[in-house]
Amino acid sequence: MRTSHSIRSVGLGLLSTIVIASASLATSGPGTQASAAVRSLYIVQGATTSAAQLGVQGVGAQADRELRIIHAVSAYLSPAQAARLRQIAGIRLFDDRPIRTRQLSSLLGSVTSAVTSVATSNSVTSSAVAAANSLTSSLESTLATSPACALTSTVVSPLLLTATSNPVVSTLTAPVVGLTTSSATIQDGTGADSASLVFQTNYPARVGANVLQQQGITGQGVTIAVLDSGLWQDPLQNYCSRILATVDVVDGASGPVTGDAYGHGTHITSIAAGGAFNAAGQYLSIAPQANLVIVQAFDGTGGGRYVDVIAGLDWIVQHRQQYNIRVLNLSFGATPESFYWDDPLNQAVMAAWQAGIVVVTAAGNSGPAPMTIDVPGNVPYVITVGALTDNYTPNVLTDDRLASFSSTGPTYEGFVKPELIAPGGHMVASMSGSSYLANIDPDSMLPGETLFTMSGTSQAAAVTSGVVALMLEANPQLTPDNVKCRLLMSASPAVSSDGAPAYSVFQQGAGLINAVAAVQSTATGCANVGLNINADLAGTEHFGGPANENAQGQFYIMNMQGPYWGTPVAGQGLTWDTGYAWYQGYAWDQGYAWADGYAWATGYLWTKGYLWTKNEAWSTGYLWTKNVPWWTSSQPGSPRSTAPANIVPWVPNQ
Repeated sequence: MRTSHSIRSVGLGLLSTIVIASASLATSGPGTQASAAVRSLYIVQGATTSAAQLGVQGVGAQADRELRIIHAVSAYLSPAQAARLRQIAGIRLFDDRPIRTRQLSSLLGSVTSAVTSVATSNSVTSSAVAAANSLTSSLESTLATSPACALTSTVVSPLLLTATSNPVVSTLTAPVVGLTTSSATIQDGTGADSASLVFQTNYPARVGANVLQQQGITGQGVTIAVLDSGLWQDPLQNYCSRILATVDVVDGASGPVTGDAYGHGTHITSIAAGGAFNAAGQYLSIAPQANLVIVQAFDGTGGGRYVDVIAGLDWIVQHRQQYNIRVLNLSFGATPESFYWDDPLNQAVMAAWQAGIVVVTAAGNSGPAPMTIDVPGNVPYVITVGALTDNYTPNVLTDDRLASFSSTGPTYEGFVKPELIAPGGHMVASMSGSSYLANIDPDSMLPGETLFTMSGTSQAAAVTSGVVALMLEANPQLTPDNVKCRLLMSASPAVSSDGAPAYSVFQQGAGLINAVAAVQSTATGCANVGLNINADLAGTEHFGGPANENAQGQFYIMNMQGPYWGTPVAGQGLTWDTGYAWYQGYAWDQGYAWADGYAWATGYLWTKGYLWTKNEAWSTGYLWTKNVPWWTSSQPGSPRSTAPANIVPWVPNQ
């Protein structure tokens, strides 16, 4: 029997699963002797990458990897070498932030014993399981890149497309597909006991992607880069030649991706751009003909580190023109421990946006508390996405609601996040039965199943990345800022029966994404107004948003004009209120107009002096002084933070 997990306090996945321990783990570098001083991995940043490399060489160390995207290198340094580097003008040191899955941290106390018990009862050691999974993943990847893939595309696809164009066949098969979907009771982290040929996902229709697909807009010619845990190529997903390149950057690697032992990357990729379709001729994904670049930065247990993620981002930016990379999906996150501009991962994400790539990030799964937006979703320029659930009634739109796990703004700098909401509840997508996630619970996925159900803002981000690909196929000239503008202007906020917003702007942003309206929109110049990404990256200017907090702990949008600067903007829906009924559904009204003055897309120079602490004190628990910023934790005598930062915990399906 399938089990319904209730693991709110535990995590299992990149923005549906990973965790970052903010303390730097001491690691011996390559070639170090046991007797030598313990060396730790650092990110060393300079005015240029060459300057950073020379600085490392100047203290008798060697650069481990170039991180050109942020003018940095990684290097293993002893405490003495790190101390000497800190004295060099123009050099900054960052502890490499280890990224681990909840299974390897929080789950140690609650799941390890269960996993050990299962392994013991089956007389299988953990090393044998790992070896078997590795072999299975390799075999699956070999199958996916073998002639079977071409056979699926050249024989199966035309056969189905021809058959489904026949009205008689469609009439017979469509009810079967619908019945299969409506009768399936899918629990948390479970496989869907149906083949993709007789299954129908609900999210393409919920955002209008199916309408665009019927018009021939399928993402063709647009490349989505997915930086995640790899990809298992199910032949039914018809990836084939649409995968233009793959690279595995885990632990300094540079070879091709050979599979996805963890499973998260496969799930995300198939939501955004899987090519599977059912017997009724309906695609299961958002942009089924978009091209893909797969960058693996997380290992077979969902573990990783800042250095690998930044290296992956560097590779993507360096190859953006070669592969026409227009969209970048980042379905992971970590608790902010600095201002957005001081985080090296955020700097790399900003550089990708500056290079012309539309970056889509998950908001995080730490809601409904305020100020829970993850890194890199706290970057003001990018598109940060929260999650909606259809309440398990896909054909009843009026009971859809914001998922209670969806992280809420504002950011520490006062920006309104998320910008919008997309489906992220009980999302069915591709997954290998041999993957780590599918085997956390032995009953979660039966042999032969290739569809898996998870909830999270990871999945909502994937939906949005697919919609962006549709927008860029329809209008290739769109800039990242104007893609964001059109998404915001075409979204539909949730409204209550009296027509007032059901959630605040800090919870739902502009509202639910609408693919058709976004493609048809002609709006320009309405996103990232007042921001200057060049100055931001150069360090000459930084920015704050229009949000603030009053003495009662309520968040609001400030009036930034005239003599009333700092006072709340009039209008409903702009303040954050904990009193919302999280399990109540609302209509998502395309016709609602936000009150004048809402400005999540507007930024202001940080040097204007309207720091939050200048007007209102942070509420208890959000004081920066309560946490040692990790980017200075390498200073002599500084304490280290030991609290784990989740990068998208597994949440119960909604």
